Amino acid sequence: MFRFENPIYLYALAIIPLMAVLHYGTDIIRLRRLKKFGDLELLNALMPDVSTWRRELKFWLVNAALAMMIICLARPQYGTKIDTRKRRGIEAIIALDVSNSMLAEDVTPSRLAKSKMLISNLVDNMTDDKVGLIVYAGEAYTQLPITSDYVSAKMFLDNISPSMIGVQGTDIARAIELATHSFTQQEGVGRAILVITDGEDNEGGAVEAAREAQKHGMKVYVMGVGSPEGSPIPVPGTNGYMTDNAGNTVVSKLNEDMCREIAQAGGGAYIYVDNSSSAQSALQKHVDKLAKADMEATLYSEYDEHFSDFAWLALVLLLIDVLLLARKNRVLGRYKLFKAPSRIASVLILFFCSGITPSALGLENAAFAQKKNDRYYVRHGNRFYRDSLYTKAQVDYQKAIEKDNTNAVAHYNLGNAQLMQGQPKDAMKSYEMAARIQTDKLRSAQIYHNMGVILQSQKQFPEAIECYKNALRRNPKDDETRYNLALCMHQLQNQNQNQDQNNKDDQQGKDDQKQDQQQQEQQQKQQQQNEQQQQQQQQPKMSKENAEQLLKAAQQEERQTQDKVNKAQQKPQRRQLEKQW
Repeated sequence: MFRFENPIYLYALAIIPLMAVLHYGTDIIRLRRLKKFGDLELLNALMPDVSTWRRELKFWLVNAALAMMIICLARPQYGTKIDTRKRRGIEAIIALDVSNSMLAEDVTPSRLAKSKMLISNLVDNMTDDKVGLIVYAGEAYTQLPITSDYVSAKMFLDNISPSMIGVQGTDIARAIELATHSFTQQEGVGRAILVITDGEDNEGGAVEAAREAQKHGMKVYVMGVGSPEGSPIPVPGTNGYMTDNAGNTVVSKLNEDMCREIAQAGGGAYIYVDNSSSAQSALQKHVDKLAKADMEATLYSEYDEHFSDFAWLALVLLLIDVLLLARKNRVLGRYKLFKAPSRIASVLILFFCSGITPSALGLENAAFAQKKNDRYYVRHGNRFYRDSLYTKAQVDYQKAIEKDNTNAVAHYNLGNAQLMQGQPKDAMKSYEMAARIQTDKLRSAQIYHNMGVILQSQKQFPEAIECYKNALRRNPKDDETRYNLALCMHQLQNQNQNQDQNNKDDQQGKDDQKQDQQQQEQQQKQQQQNEQQQQQQQQPKMSKENAEQLLKAAQQEERQTQDKVNKAQQKPQRRQLEKQW
């Protein structure tokens, strides 16, 4: 595809026909004045060094060079540019505790909400660093692989909640172990593991895991969220608080001693998080001290600049004009390549030599004039987007779509602006529209990648997998998409396993309930049989000895039935977690 970044400068090409009119107008005046002096053939014989075609050639060389410079100002662009950019930064893996105890409100608005704001501010201050996100409770999962895509990092952050992990508890050791295997293989770069927790380590082994991470060149920083005095844990959707198995209200307390011990073992520092912003500044100081190394990042630009081609062509035309004399050369005049070159022929030759065609001067300019409005709004929206004014950028992108609904870039940029405003459903619609219109494979791959990220964050794993596959079909070299695809397939497998386990537990509960009902029915039948036997035994002719024997038999059967009921009640039921916070 070909375009001009600043097509408004092409209007300056109108100067060239005006100069041509002036040039030929002065020629007519000059010829009229010459006729007053005498016959033109006689005058030409008296001026043997005068060259008409050289004068014409020099005029059009200057005009062609002027046209090239005007095109340079319009910035012609075509093709896709792949640029490898070196960046100096660090690698940071954030391990966020999402257990139920993080819902405590001893830190405003809650421990989890405060942690999210802390991570969001940290990502906003990153420029050339890479960041990854791990969530953990009783288990640990990679929420976002290490990347420099800060938009995806903040989007995944918004969807984090305690409900995303079924096994409750706080296994800090597992989170640190997973973080140590989540960094890249590049050497010499500073690596940090930022553990955010309330310090209730239910599993143990966190100190050993931090010490092992330090041996591999990773520093472990622990951020303690909460208060040592503790706070009850609210139950979402109710006005009550979480209780333990004995019915007592659970009070979650920050274990600062354990947090300091983990940070010391990991060679990092412990930072206490309260309602102030001191934790943010303290964390930023520690992160800035880490060693930064050069990291390569492959960037794709929509269009490659080619104004330099036209600049060189303008320079060549000006050099030819300088070297070409206005009068005839007596030495070269002996060789007449053109007996009577006409003005029209010289003009056509110059047009072909300079690469300017009538379509380039007229038709192309008209085409860009038709699309100027939507491209203007896209560029204007991009400025707002770079300044984080996403609402204003969205308005400009929508105006661009109103001007030209087939502008794939406008739809894609609109999706990005909607995503930054927390509107994933609207962003998906914009991405889907852009995917249908876009023909460039690299850009189409990026669209499908973003769609997969949204679906993955919403736990729609089958749909996300299909989007990642579509992205890889268009750009097989995208390692980040390939990693997200593998992670999404793993998450889908875990989801299916959890559903199967829940179904098994539900079926086991139904079987136990059915067995209890059968036992109760057997007891009722047994009691009815005992009553019938007692009625039969209560006949007038029955002897005293027979009555006593029947009574003892009934009592023995009743004791056996009671033993069966006690055993059924003592049978282990469905597994219950002892600690749900």
